[in-house]
Amino acid sequence: MNKKRLILASFLALAALALSACSGAPISNNWHGLAADSERAYLAAGSFVYAVDLKTGNEVWRYPAEADGKFSFYASPVLTLDGQLLVGSAGAAHAFVSLDPATGRENWAEVFGKGAWLASPLVLNETIYAPNTDGFLYRLDLNGKQTAEPIELGGALWSAPVSDGAFLYVASLNHYVHIIDPARGTVVHSVDVGGAIPSSPAAGGGGVYVGSFASTVEFVQPDGAHEVVAKPGNWVWGTPLVDGDTLYYADLDGVIHSLDLNSGSQNWDEVQPDDAIVAGLLLHGDQLYAAAESGELFALDRDGKIAWKKTVGGRVYTSPVAAADLILVAPYHADAALAAYDVQGKQVWTFTPAK
Repeated sequence: MNKKRLILASFLALAALALSACSGAPISNNWHGLAADSERAYLAAGSFVYAVDLKTGNEVWRYPAEADGKFSFYASPVLTLDGQLLVGSAGAAHAFVSLDPATGRENWAEVFGKGAWLASPLVLNETIYAPNTDGFLYRLDLNGKQTAEPIELGGALWSAPVSDGAFLYVASLNHYVHIIDPARGTVVHSVDVGGAIPSSPAAGGGGVYVGSFASTVEFVQPDGAHEVVAKPGNWVWGTPLVDGDTLYYADLDGVIHSLDLNSGSQNWDEVQPDDAIVAGLLLHGDQLYAAAESGELFALDRDGKIAWKKTVGGRVYTSPVAAADLILVAPYHADAALAAYDVQGKQVWTFTPAK
């Protein structure tokens, strides 16, 4: 995929957001958000958030009960330690919602922010950090009340913050990684990596690894120091994946990379199984999973050999999620909104929401 095509696709995605927010269409015509616990998958898909039983693939509940133009969901939901499911809406009301994951009952819904909630929140020390496309990072308690003034960062915020245990790192489409002291609520450094950052950084090694549209992966430290650790041949959209001394990442040429962080050398020769890879990679057990834009799901071993591939259908921009012994994939423009595979590549079930 060339860069001009992706720029066009990005604008079409944003347009679809606006249209779907007004239409009340039951199935999303865009990327989906996905999360899971030990019993259910949680799919954010346009007008609804769905809970899907992991054993059967059947719908458990949906929120709201009926399509409402005020709600339009694209961000991956987040489960909290106190038993909430958090998800923001890109709909007209800009609602940020807490649900009971067992029943779908609304705990609270607060309306704030001037933009869409495309990013998942981060919950840290009983504070919810919620980035909005209006360029502000909002701070809430677990009852949905703002605890302090939002932090202005600038640029559209499309991805969840991450923490290295001391600082927060928030990526922006305006090329910056903002390093925030959560105790003081202040930005201590803003690091320009030279390209838009649509996905979250990956914490590891005492800092974070950041892929961007500068066709680089950079390591950013808490003091603002940063260095390029990899230069793939195309943009890096998905979040890099840190596994000990290995960094996995994929680019929009569809090449999957494995970098030895100690030596700075690649662990394998070029692995390019299919089309552009926008979604983040998933490491589960001894296999690395990659979902291509073309709708193909690949499983690789740790030597970069393809163990199997399956056609999910549609296009996949959402990172695969592991749940128990299943690999979940959420395509759009496909017959099913969610598909579950076992680690051998057998499709266990698919989920298509009832009208």
